[in-house]
Amino acid sequence: MTRLTLIAGAAALALTPLMAAPALAADAAAEAGIAATHAGLAAKQTDIAKVHMHLHHALNCLVGPSGDGFDSTNANPCAKAGNGAIPDATDATLKAKLTAAEASAKAGLASNDLAMAQADATKTAAALQ
Repeated sequence: MTRLTLIAGAAALALTPLMAAPALAADAAAEAGIAATHAGLAAKQTDIAKVHMHLHHALNCLVGPSGDGFDSTNANPCAKAGNGAIPDATDATLKAKLTAAEASAKAGLASNDLAMAQADATKTAAALQ
């Protein structure tokens, strides 16, 4: 009986990395969803500062605390969801989609024109759908 318990325990430990992989993909998807929400909020704002604030939230979710463009002076609504959607993504198709969203979020942040920043926020949200 003890030998069987040891074998079962060893098998469970061996399979643990395989069970952790889907959790990372789930984190990336959750972070992408949160980023999409904030990009959508940014697109609806009528003040450039608020557009930028929500785009920063979206970008922070996408790139994570170690990513290019992360702004620690803005909230990171994904802080408890993972390390950023792009770093957490393991699927190449998802990573490409997230990277496109990152580019449009950065374009919106670089613009001081309200209509252009809103358009980039809309594009960011659409890329995350």
